[in-house]
This record gives sequence, C-alpha cells and structure tokens, in this order.
Amino acid sequence: MSEALMIEVENLTKRYSGHTALSNISFTVNRGEIVGLLGPNGAGKSTTMRILACYLPASSGTVRVAGLDVYHDSDEVRRRIGYMPENNPLHLDMRVREYLRFRARLKGLSRKRTNERVDTVMQQCDLTEVSRRIIGQLSKGYRQRVGLADALVHEPDLIILDEPTIGLDPHQIRAVRQLIKDLASSHTVLISTHILPEAEMTCNRMVIMYEGTILAADTPENLQRLMSGKGQVLAEIAAPVEDLRECWTQIPEIEYFDVSPAEGDYFRCALTPRDGLDLRPLVFNLARERGWALRELTRNRHSLEDIYVQVTRPDEEEEL
Repeated sequence: MSEALMIEVENLTKRYSGHTALSNISFTVNRGEIVGLLGPNGAGKSTTMRILACYLPASSGTVRVAGLDVYHDSDEVRRRIGYMPENNPLHLDMRVREYLRFRARLKGLSRKRTNERVDTVMQQCDLTEVSRRIIGQLSKGYRQRVGLADALVHEPDLIILDEPTIGLDPHQIRAVRQLIKDLASSHTVLISTHILPEAEMTCNRMVIMYEGTILAADTPENLQRLMSGKGQVLAEIAAPVEDLRECWTQIPEIEYFDVSPAEGDYFRCALTPRDGLDLRPLVFNLARERGWALRELTRNRHSLEDIYVQVTRPDEEEEL
C-alpha cells in the first residue's frame, strides 16, 4: 500500500438479489485530490460511496481507506471519513450549533475539542450567523453547509460528498463549490455528481461510471486531449479564400483543412494537424508574414458533455 494513496478499490463488485450494481471496478485516489465520480443515476456512484463509508458490504473485491480495509477495520475507517449522503439526514428540530456539538460528541470528540471544532467548521462553512437558527427553518443551501460542517467536524482524512450541490440555486452552487475546493488543502475529497459542468469546475480528476462499470478515469485535461484527437485548430482570417486554400494545401504539417465563410471579410479555417502538432504558432507567424488580419486562433476544445457522451455511447451506436 502506497502512503500517497487515500483510496484503493480493487475488483469491487456489488450485487442485489440478481442485480449487479457494481461490476469488478478498480480505481485509486491520491491524498489531497478532489476526485469526481461522474455518471447518470444508476451508474453505481452512490453504491461505491456507501461501501467506502462502511454503510454497505461488498459482494467481492477489496476496498481500503488510508491503508485500512473497510470490512476488517470498519471502525477505524469510519473515524477517518466524513460522509454526506445525497439526502442529507439532519435533525431538523435542532439548532445549528446544538446539532454540530451533538454530532461531534457522537464522533468521540472531548467537550473541549468539540467546542473548538464546532467553532472552526461553522466559520469554515459560513454558518456563524445562523448558529442559533433551527435547521428546519434554513434554506437548502444552508442545510447543505450544515451537512458539510457535520462531515468535517471530526477532522477526517477523507470527505465523501454524494451529490453535494443537488437542488441548490446558482449562487449556492458557487459557494459550495468554493468550499469544496478549499477543503483539498487539508483533506482528500471524493464527490459524486451527474452534473457535468460541476465536475469540470470542481475536480482535478474524474472517474466516469456507467451501468456499474468504469469507462474512463483521468484528469479533465487528459480527457480533453483524448477527445481532441489530433488537436484541431480554428482560425478566423481575413484573406482571399483562394490564397487560404492554397496555403493550407502546401503546409505538410496540416493533414486536413476546411475553409468556410465567417462574419464580414473573414473566413473560418478548421485545420487538423498531423501527429497532434499544435498549429497555432505556425498559423500566427504565417498570418503576420503575409499581412493577414487574424481575429481568432484557438484549439478546438470539447466540453465535458462531449467527452461523457463519447465514452458512454453504446457499442452498437459506434458501429452505425
């Protein structure tokens, strides 16, 4: 077991009375990472998290948190995890500070340490101004913050958040997203979500799940690189269309090109390079040498949604 690893999942399978929720999946998470489990409902994200949090037993396979087996060392694993499930099970009739003190004591903190940690997480989650409010009277956004504070109060090594921004408005989503990013300085964070932009904005690595399997696991940048194929470059240039076509034909680094009219006197050139070469410096220098007006020069970037659709596409569709 490497000390750099917080989570190790090997050949994990979970079956429910004839239904296979997880099928022989394996992945790792390094300490200090924010990793997203990305997939539609039913992909197996919540099941994976519940097994990691010792809420569910696995049918087969091995799962370790900080080198501890979740089955044989479940008590110690629970001490190292802060878990916020999708349906945040708060005590709605309790006040915020009262609830967090109650939870801290349940998690084994002393009275003195409880007071210290409750003050810290309330400030961290921006709950100080609602400390005496009854939880049931708070907005959805504040309830999510209370759930996060609960997950953090015992200073766990690993924070597990199941759909942490579901049901929040855009302002609340931004606030929770920033809080999650701030956590990575002292915690490892595992998030599940089916909201594609959320994963792209928050996570530095993603595990894409589909029907109980893992289809891809990499950084957003590497997934972009895989999708981009040969790194197509888009340029909008004001020049005679015949000159543009002749120019691109004569450049050996360009494997394929397409020129189409753009707004005004400009033409949009889609240039596909050979061997993944970045054509932008070449195009920029060429436009400057020839005196062509250049108003756009970008490398084509696929959205995370494009990546997700590509990796989750059934085989039969790919053959059409």
